[in-house]
Amino acid sequence: MYSNEDYLITLIEEAGLITQQDVEIFRSNLTGNQSVIEFMILEHKITEEQVAQVCAQSSSVDYIDLANTPIAPDVFEKIPEDLVKRFKAVPVADQGGYLTIAVADPLNFETLDTLPHLLGREISPVCATPSAIAQVIKHNYGTDLNDDETAKDGLSWGGDEGEDLDANDAPIIKLVSHILVEAFKMRASDIHIEPLETSLRIRYRVDGKLIEVDNHPKKLLPAIVARLKVMSGSMSIAEKRLPQDGRIQIQVAGKDVDLRVSSVPSNHGESVVMRILDKSSLVLGLAELGFYSDDQDRFHELIGLPDGIILVTGPTGSGKTTTLYACLNVINKPDKKIITVEDPVEYEMPGINQVMVKTDIGMTFAAALRAMLRQAPNIIMIGEIRDEETANIAINAALTGHLVFSTLHTNDAPSAVARLADIGVKKFLVASAVRAIIAQRLVRKLCPNCKTPVPLTEREMRMLNIDGTQILDNTINGPEGCDKCRGSGFKGRLGIFEILEIDDEVRHMINDNLSSPQLRKRARELGMRTLREDGIRKVLSGMTSAEEVIAVTMGDQG
Repeated sequence: MYSNEDYLITLIEEAGLITQQDVEIFRSNLTGNQSVIEFMILEHKITEEQVAQVCAQSSSVDYIDLANTPIAPDVFEKIPEDLVKRFKAVPVADQGGYLTIAVADPLNFETLDTLPHLLGREISPVCATPSAIAQVIKHNYGTDLNDDETAKDGLSWGGDEGEDLDANDAPIIKLVSHILVEAFKMRASDIHIEPLETSLRIRYRVDGKLIEVDNHPKKLLPAIVARLKVMSGSMSIAEKRLPQDGRIQIQVAGKDVDLRVSSVPSNHGESVVMRILDKSSLVLGLAELGFYSDDQDRFHELIGLPDGIILVTGPTGSGKTTTLYACLNVINKPDKKIITVEDPVEYEMPGINQVMVKTDIGMTFAAALRAMLRQAPNIIMIGEIRDEETANIAINAALTGHLVFSTLHTNDAPSAVARLADIGVKKFLVASAVRAIIAQRLVRKLCPNCKTPVPLTEREMRMLNIDGTQILDNTINGPEGCDKCRGSGFKGRLGIFEILEIDDEVRHMINDNLSSPQLRKRARELGMRTLREDGIRKVLSGMTSAEEVIAVTMGDQG
């Protein structure tokens, strides 16, 4: 009867209608091909209506009482009898733009994905009980589903009829699975499903670069989007006019992978972008992030401090969040209480209390932070400091014995001081609370299989300020391209970093109101290595190319 019974049993348990003990008792008494849920309904442990309501809630669709819902007779002409029997779905109302259809199992993706293609129009599902659907079919189509073996079998992909369906209609479930699995195999960070005027474009972001991987007929868009929305469990299939957000949890090659889903209506249809959140990146050490041993030692000292603020700065997509999570992973011990406030929560980390910002109900960064401080944490992570209120609460937390991690959008480390001042924070508070500012960028790593020694051009030597003696002592590599890197010459990314520690001398400079260029100049005299200088080290060690470092540090003047 139900496509994913184990999952549905869990949902019914969570709704408080049954217990695990009930399930075990009923399962031990099953006979023949009977399902647990069918058996519990038969024995009056639960009702069809309760199961249908749980199904509806979990799928973000409405529950409908078909017995008390008037249906216009001409609506039944909208679906042929053979489809009604096969999918156990009945039309309820023709809304013009879409057809409202009642199904017993909204968790059955085959039905939701395939019906729009067979009908040639969009559908909006609602959930009803199987017996109510059977009654409507019997009274309006003259068919008793209890006597019809084809209906009992559900979707049939075999035989001539199945072959025609496979040939004429995209197997949406397989297509969506293929899109997700291929993205994971290619180590993509994002999947872009974009409707164009006459086609549907699929692009992956791999190592920071968008790659077009496929084009499909545009008619597949509604089914693909519906499939993804149903997989998310929280996005509405019927709503196509407003942006929506959701999450999908899948397993690929034995790994747990989260997808953060965003749908936005565009002029050619709904555009979907999925951020792939690979939990394996949480266990990355500082070396895997790109820190050299000397910087690793400095960074371990910083994240081991008892209080203060550690800021990670950089533009969107520069890996700031990954660095923060790696820090939390290092210091996540049973004797530490760690709370994060994020928008949204990207990775779920065991042992850490994570709070998601919900601005529409008043759960802002500042409101969440105030509540968090009453939870007596040792360590706080704030997804981003965006306004004066959040910044001041973070600084007060740091000054009262908490270690605070956060991000800020600035181009380099010294500029973070001016940015906080622009937000409205007094500079003497910045000098007192902030312990370190780390600016970072991501550069592509050369493919270890095909990287090859190359000479540096005069332009590259000039831009990187490298002299001939440095080249003599090191091997400079460049990209070539092979099967393992799909011809790009690069595989993976690593960070380049600029670490500004706020010691007594830097603290005096901040209090003396030095400008960002002056602060930067003095910090370099005190030993701060710039983004470009850290990048040069990684060029000289053969980890990345000169062009990569030049491109991502173009604004770094030295």
